[in-house]
Amino acid sequence: MTSMSSSARPLLNRRLAEFGTTIFAEMSALAVRTGAINLGQGFPDTDGPEEVREAAVRALRDGHGNQYPPGPGVPELRAAVAGHQQRRYGLSFDPDTEVLVTAGATEAIAASLLALLEPGDEVIALEPYYDSYAACIAMAGGTRVPVTLRPHTTDEGAVFRLDLDELRDAVTDRTRLLLLNTPHNPTGTVLNRAELAAIAELAVERDLLVVTDEVYEHLVFDTAEHIPLATFPGMRERTVTIGSAGKTFSFTGWKVGWVTAAPALVTAVRSAKQYLTYVASGPFQYAVAEALRLPDSYFDDFRADMRAKRGLLADGLEQAGFKVFRPAGTYFVTTDIRPLGESDGFAFCRSLPERCGVVAIPNAVFYDHREQGAPFVRFAFCKRTEVLEEATDRLVSGRPPRAPATGVRRGRG
Repeated sequence: MTSMSSSARPLLNRRLAEFGTTIFAEMSALAVRTGAINLGQGFPDTDGPEEVREAAVRALRDGHGNQYPPGPGVPELRAAVAGHQQRRYGLSFDPDTEVLVTAGATEAIAASLLALLEPGDEVIALEPYYDSYAACIAMAGGTRVPVTLRPHTTDEGAVFRLDLDELRDAVTDRTRLLLLNTPHNPTGTVLNRAELAAIAELAVERDLLVVTDEVYEHLVFDTAEHIPLATFPGMRERTVTIGSAGKTFSFTGWKVGWVTAAPALVTAVRSAKQYLTYVASGPFQYAVAEALRLPDSYFDDFRADMRAKRGLLADGLEQAGFKVFRPAGTYFVTTDIRPLGESDGFAFCRSLPERCGVVAIPNAVFYDHREQGAPFVRFAFCKRTEVLEEATDRLVSGRPPRAPATGVRRGRG
């Protein structure tokens, strides 16, 4: 076997050349090597509801989903997704033609963009953005156009806000699609009714499709309210809404997500999805169907638990000297490290595990122009209370304990 010469064409195609190993892999390796507490990644360190876990065991044991499930998803889950949308938001979807089950929300994003974009189409995305957005747009041959959420100081504290004029100005004759995320990762911003109404008006006026990532729909705090974009006039027929069992029920390894949209949009997305995974997570689909039928008290308790953990982490970070952007949604806290005399989030996060025994993620990885995100760092609070307490103690004291932390897990997001 001969080796390739140094002059050979690069193996990785140009669409993906800018995307190397993710920062999540790098920081997970640091967490393992140093024994640091991993607050960088959005995965819980406990399982979700016992009855949902047992439903998965029962499905495996009874042979439900152990072979290929139907391509669009098992009927039980599609009906449960439709029922959830009706119960929570008054949105009526036909389980047979307007619901599609995917291998997590990331596949739903990829399949939507692969299905709906032609090469050269522009996609407007709110920046900073979940890292897979840029890669999925590139794989689909699209051109990403960032519209940046910018930091502001208000009477309620530090927040990131969308400039609607900047969004309008970003739309051109080449714009095909808006890629939205609310509640927003990593800033914790929740778009309000007025902002969503303006986005809907713009989409209708310019005849744009919208893919809206709403995986943190059940994690909104204080006075914030999650309002699906599809509920606004003219939006149901042009919006692909994405949901996730991992974020809602704390079973991220199951990789069960879904799309709800008008029949023509679901058909298009399914056309791409069938050549990505075809089907996935058969037994877990039955369990998630049961999860979506849990009483409202589950969602209320889940939100209350995360709200308490948000307060614990945010208070600790403030005590440690960070400027904290207390999130209105998601389970992430973005901070500004400049009050600590730091300005380079990459360098800060790479040294933090050794210095304090805690892992965080530099927000710069979520920006096209990384200098805009340089001073911002993200921490996750979807961890056990005792883990958050230990992490904040380390950050306040500025040093790690003598013994390595236990219970460190790997993950992504």
